[in-house]
Amino acid sequence: MIAAFILFLREGLEASLIVGILMAVLRQLGQTKHMLAVWMGVFLAVLASIALGVILYLTAGAMQQFLLVFKAITFVVAVIILTWMTFWMQQHSRTMKKEMLEKASTATSGFALGLLAFSTVGREGVETVIFSLAFIFQSDGFSFIIGGLAGTLAAVILGVLVYGGGYRLNYRIFFRVMGLLLIVLSAGLLSNAIESLQGLGWLPFTPALWSTSDILSELDGPGYILHTFLGYSDNPTILQVGGYVIYLLVAGVLFWRQTRRPEPRPSAHPSSETIQQSEATQKA
Repeated sequence: MIAAFILFLREGLEASLIVGILMAVLRQLGQTKHMLAVWMGVFLAVLASIALGVILYLTAGAMQQFLLVFKAITFVVAVIILTWMTFWMQQHSRTMKKEMLEKASTATSGFALGLLAFSTVGREGVETVIFSLAFIFQSDGFSFIIGGLAGTLAAVILGVLVYGGGYRLNYRIFFRVMGLLLIVLSAGLLSNAIESLQGLGWLPFTPALWSTSDILSELDGPGYILHTFLGYSDNPTILQVGGYVIYLLVAGVLFWRQTRRPEPRPSAHPSSETIQQSEATQKA
């Protein structure tokens, strides 16, 4: 439930920001007549994402003999996309608004704006579907749905506050915190992916380091929450623990370096363009 809340809050807020930027651009350009096209694109993107998720989930359930393979592949794909998305968003969080403004300004029709909304929100939807399947496979569907709905509601409220109520949210800090949490979630998914791949015989089986099933079972209670959120295992293998620790160290260090990267400072020397403008002003 906690993992679902974080995931849907992060994805939902990004989608809300995209929609809010598009609406703001249309309002500035005096093209409010195209707002309906944007909402249609958003609605179709959400509908297509839900349909994709239902199809994938039912397909996996109907093919029980391939369920383990499907789960393993879903875990691996989710880790790759989640990691890439975390670093990409951190890199583009400063310029996301500018990029969306440029795209929206160049759209010349309601269809183009609707297609822009569909493609950008749909991308978030497809990513959320893949992550949702991965987390559903390691938790029960009901708690995941509750967490997902709560995260979506919180994202919508934040989006409304940011663009409707004038509330100022520091996007850099928000996405930095979300990025750290998503790295922890990715490490847990990687641990589950290794476990699934070992069960299929695609990775060598290694002995278990410990067994805490009698003290803190991963099937219920606090152990279940830790299993879903942190990737806790009550009987982890050496490969699971090694992959978990290595991923956290590598991804954490790279993310820290990216977030600590200094911003480019303005040059102390005037550019040639500035000099030319100054000379032209003096001559005039």
